[in-house]
Amino acid sequence: MIGTVAGVTSPAPAYTPLVGADLTIQPGRSLTLPLTPSNEYAVLVVEGSLEVGDLTPSFGELAYLGAGRESVDLVASSNGVRCLLLGGEPFTEELVMWWNFIGRTHEDIVEARDSWQSAIAAAGNDRFPMVPGYEGDPLPAPPLPGTTLKPRPRSR
Repeated sequence: MIGTVAGVTSPAPAYTPLVGADLTIQPGRSLTLPLTPSNEYAVLVVEGSLEVGDLTPSFGELAYLGAGRESVDLVASSNGVRCLLLGGEPFTEELVMWWNFIGRTHEDIVEARDSWQSAIAAAGNDRFPMVPGYEGDPLPAPPLPGTTLKPRPRSR
């Protein structure tokens, strides 16, 4: 989809060192992909399930691989798997991630949630405009936890 994986480069323009590959592995087969050790990677399962080292993600689950890997072995389940390899240069700064929001601080997340909730009530705003053609109701953000959100760790 974008970037270069296993010597194949996407024609899509990339303005940062990103990687996105749509992979289908037949039932019971395995695939070893070379990786750039300085990049951070994850595998998102779109159909089926697979083994990624000691991880066994299935439909809708993301297996975070981190950085520092020369390669990754993907082993499809007996039903096969379709997955997305996602990666790129790691962020050097700490980030706070919660629901659909990413910020640098707890306060950034509170502000983003408030803006999202306002957008829902007003049928869009400058930060979160309505999506043309989408006919469903926007999803309200869940309540914030009763604690201060902290940056995610750099390793799992």
